[in-house]
Amino acid sequence: SESAVLQRMPDGSLRTAAILNLTEDNSPLEFSRAALPRLEQGEFAVVAGSPERIEALVAIDPDSGVFLYNARTTEEKMFNSWARAQSIVTAYGRLTSSARTLQLRFNIALVTVSLLLVGVAIWFALRFADRQVEPLTDLVAAARKVGQGNFALRLEGRTGADEIGLLNRAFNRMTAQLDKQTQALVSANRQIDDRRAFTEAVLESVTAGVISVDDKMRVTLMNSSAQTLLAPQGSIPGGNGISMIGQSLDALAPELSRMIADGKERAIITHAKGTELLTLAVTVAPGTSGHVITFEDITRQLLDQRQAAWSDVARRIAHEIKNPLTPIQLATERLKRRYRTQVGDEDRDLFDELTNTIVRQVGDLRKMVDEFSSFARLPKPVFRDEDALDLVRQAVFLQEVAHSGIAFSVKSTELADRELRCDRHQFGQAMTNVLKNAVEAVEARAAEALGLYAGEIAVTMRDAGDAIAITIEDNGIGLPNDRERITEPYMTTREKGTGLGLAIVNKIVDEHEGDMSFASTPEGGTRVTLRFARNPQPVDGGAV
Repeated sequence: SESAVLQRMPDGSLRTAAILNLTEDNSPLEFSRAALPRLEQGEFAVVAGSPERIEALVAIDPDSGVFLYNARTTEEKMFNSWARAQSIVTAYGRLTSSARTLQLRFNIALVTVSLLLVGVAIWFALRFADRQVEPLTDLVAAARKVGQGNFALRLEGRTGADEIGLLNRAFNRMTAQLDKQTQALVSANRQIDDRRAFTEAVLESVTAGVISVDDKMRVTLMNSSAQTLLAPQGSIPGGNGISMIGQSLDALAPELSRMIADGKERAIITHAKGTELLTLAVTVAPGTSGHVITFEDITRQLLDQRQAAWSDVARRIAHEIKNPLTPIQLATERLKRRYRTQVGDEDRDLFDELTNTIVRQVGDLRKMVDEFSSFARLPKPVFRDEDALDLVRQAVFLQEVAHSGIAFSVKSTELADRELRCDRHQFGQAMTNVLKNAVEAVEARAAEALGLYAGEIAVTMRDAGDAIAITIEDNGIGLPNDRERITEPYMTTREKGTGLGLAIVNKIVDEHEGDMSFASTPEGGTRVTLRFARNPQPVDGGAV
């Protein structure tokens, strides 16, 4: 081997400053100037290399340009060792440079495996916990279904001797008991509903009104009959008119409220339903938290009783009065014929006036007796198919001829079907009596008006479902104050009236399955409405 100290000259060439040559090799130094920058930075440079010889150059003092040269002759074995060492150094260098990457990969793999192991452990833990908690979860779900009403649910899982099995058995016993009690409750409620439906059906079928009120006198129950009797006129009971449930009894029927306040259990009261006055037979039964009131409309019953009594009275009066009337009239006429010539001239006019008065009063009494007889023994109607408009026009014509100072009119534009099954004579009698009352009312007002008044009577006919409604409206003196008794026998406001005209009309209309109502007109007159059924059923004793 050989070594030398070289120095760089200003021209860039290298000069040998010292040399140590242990061999006889004098081959020149081959050096590439491209290696100078590396030498100046302190690195070494291999200037020649072969399997037999290695030459290298390294800077001793880069600033002064002094370099160390070393050359060594190698054997092949040594070169191979050197090559292996160099490859090992190279591999170590590469391993050193990739150590961080390998360490990062290892750490990532370690974390991944750790997380995977933790996840697997958690999964096994959750599965184990689920298996332990599953019976409780099933119990919670079953309890939720039971809370929703499924009382037939049973747990089929663990029913052993452990705590969960004991809990499941207790749950099954509880649901079985709940199911049994629920079935019993449903059956009881069904029976209660059936009884309530039966009670409601009975209440709806009875004609008596039934009202239940609480301790604060509010209506809690009312059947249709009670609604019909207490509903204001013009409303629709139980429909779109008014709802009476929850209302105060004092507002609906103050008479019933006062009866409860007075502690009465039975009474007959009068209740004003608009312009109609009803007579009610009331029974009050106290309850645990209120009262039950039953009442029945006996207005018609009382009217029938009064009419029956008056009919009997009229029959007796007619019999007692009619018997002496003929002898009185005959005796008066005979007295007049026999003694008129014997009376002096100065007393003859007085004699004639007295005898004529007796005959005239006997005639008036005979007419009254005829009315009594007509009311007491009104014959049963004989129904025939008639032209209702023609019958009305005939009745109006008779009054129009007798009272030319009153304007009569008949309107039938709302009458589509003129056919009516009725008793012609009784229909005409009813129309005549009503028109006669209207004429008397107009004449009474005309007498008060002293000629500044024009009497009018308007008759209107219209269809009313299965009936014909006939309205007679006048502009007379109007209805009396006690209008609710206007159809009672012998009820009259006129000096010479018998009070039987409207009673006879009411009886005729009733036997024709109709009704009669009264109302006041805006001008102060009277409006009478007669409703005749188009096809009434034959009355016992009558004919068709």
